Amino acid sequence: MSNRRSRQSSSATRISDDQMINLVSKLRQFLPEIRERRRSDKVSASKVLQETCNYIRKLHREVDNLSDRLSLLLDSVDEDSQEAAVIRNLLM
Repeated sequence: MSNRRSRQSSSATRISDDQMINLVSKLRQFLPEIRERRRSDKVSASKVLQETCNYIRKLHREVDNLSDRLSLLLDSVDEDSQEAAVIRNLLM
């Protein structure tokens, strides 16, 4: 019984080859390194997925860096100053 359930759930989550091609194509559009290549240059789906992971890691590092910079900025500004009010408004 559990074997049947696992087969049903795995077949329900499978995507078709056309869907996979469409998803990989959409990912290509978000990846600067791949997007800048000529369209005729073939890039494998595994390469697109690998580059997607690398790009997400890079974005996480950038977010962390910006968060650290913002914390330093907020620490250096008087809480009641106009600058602090501007920063608070930007964050909301």
